[in-house]
Amino acid sequence: MKPSIYLIGIILILVIFGFILVKGNSSGDLISKTNNGEIQNVVLSLKDYNYFPNTVTVKAGNTVRISLDSSVVGCLRDFTIRDFKIRKYLKTQEDYVEFTPTKKGKYTFACSMGMGTGVLIVE
Repeated sequence: MKPSIYLIGIILILVIFGFILVKGNSSGDLISKTNNGEIQNVVLSLKDYNYFPNTVTVKAGNTVRISLDSSVVGCLRDFTIRDFKIRKYLKTQEDYVEFTPTKKGKYTFACSMGMGTGVLIVE
């Protein structure tokens, strides 16, 4: 009886860990509340040697925090949004750029060499 209880416990731990891993690596937008208001968290991945998702939509006036998951390598870790005067080398998954866009429009984000690109749409 004890081995089956251990097996159920191990399976439960693996299921929970798998859920956290999948949820943490999902690309896209996530709005979370903080004491200072809303922060829109965007996690970008690498797909076909480009940022994924390639188009990101955010709300004007909300703080935006962009980070890169572990699939992003090379010069794509040197992240830029020239219209917002942002350039930062995001060495780890915990590193991020944070800014508050106030003007609606379409803005290009790219690596510092312009090889990987994407579009930030501010609504």
